[in-house]
Amino acid sequence: MLFSLIIPVYNRPDEIEELLASLTLQSFKEKYEVVIIEDGSTVTCSEIVIAYSERLNISYYFKENSGPGDSRNYGMAIAKGDYFIILDSDCIIPPNYLESVSQNLRKDYVDCFGGPDAALDSFSDIQKAINFSMTSFITTGGIRGKSEKLEKFQPRSFNMGLSKEAFETSGGFGNIHPGEDPDLSIRLWKLGYKTKLFTNSFVYHKRRIDWDKFYRQVNKFGKARPVLDQWHPEYKKITFLFPSLFIIGLASSLILLLINIYFFLYIYILYVVLVFVVSSLQTKSIKIGGFSVISALIQFYGYGTGYLKSLILVQILKMDPKKVFPELFFK
Repeated sequence: MLFSLIIPVYNRPDEIEELLASLTLQSFKEKYEVVIIEDGSTVTCSEIVIAYSERLNISYYFKENSGPGDSRNYGMAIAKGDYFIILDSDCIIPPNYLESVSQNLRKDYVDCFGGPDAALDSFSDIQKAINFSMTSFITTGGIRGKSEKLEKFQPRSFNMGLSKEAFETSGGFGNIHPGEDPDLSIRLWKLGYKTKLFTNSFVYHKRRIDWDKFYRQVNKFGKARPVLDQWHPEYKKITFLFPSLFIIGLASSLILLLINIYFFLYIYILYVVLVFVVSSLQTKSIKIGGFSVISALIQFYGYGTGYLKSLILVQILKMDPKKVFPELFFK
C-alpha cells in the first residue's frame, strides 16, 4: 500500500515544522507521501514545506477556510495513496510509527484504525496534565486512551487511518466539529466497515496549551455529543452523561454543606486526591499532579455543562443544532 499522510493546518507553522522534522526520522523504508492542506490560514507554513521538500515526498495545497473535516476530505480526494493516515498539525510522530501501522495492517487489515496519544518530556507541565486527564482511566475511563475496546474503537482524527475505499464509500468527514470523528466511525459501521485501535501506533499529541483553550475544546465536545446521539440514537451510551452528573453532584454536595452534611463532599475530596496521587506517580511530578486536578475539573465542568445545554436544547426542546450551536458547524 502507498500511505498518504493527510495533515490539515490552520495558522500553526511552528507545529508543522516539528511534525515534518519528526517524519524525517521515520524507520519506515517504503515510499509514502505527505499532503499538507492549508485551511485558509493568514500565517501560512508554505516556506516550511519548501524547506522539507527535498527530504520528504511532500505536496502543499492552500484553500479557503472550511474546517478540519472538509480539509481532510480535500486532501484525501487529491492524494495518490491507497490508504490515508490522518494527523493533526500539533502532533510529533515517533520514529517507528509508520512501521508500526504497516505491521498492524499486514497482520490484521482494517479499513479504519485509530491510535492513542502520549506526551513528550519536552511538553509543558500543563500539556502533560491535559494529556493525563484526557487519557487516564480515572478521568475518562480511558475512552481516549489505550483501554477502549479494540474492535469497536472510534478513531480520533489526530491519529487515524482510513482506506481509500472507505473514504469514497462514506464521503469522509461531515461538517460538524468537534464530533466529526465519531460520526464518521458510526457511519462506517453502518456501511459494514470495521474499525480498530492499534495500541502501539501512538503519536505525541500536544493538545491545547492553556486552560482557556482546553475549556473551550471540551465544552464543544460536550455540546456535540447530544447532536451525534440525535443522528445515531442506536449508539447512545449512558456514560456520556457521567461528566454532567459529576458536576451536578459536586454542586449538590456544596449546597448540602449549608445543612452540615459533609459526606458527599468528602467523596469528591477523595476523588481529587486520587487524581493527584495517580498523576503524580505516573508523571513523577507533584506539580503535574496538581495541574492534573485542575485539568480534570475543567474537563468535567466544560464537557458536563456543554452536554447538559445541548441535551436540553437539541434532544428535549428539539431545536435545530445548527441554529443553537452554529460554532459546531462549518458551511
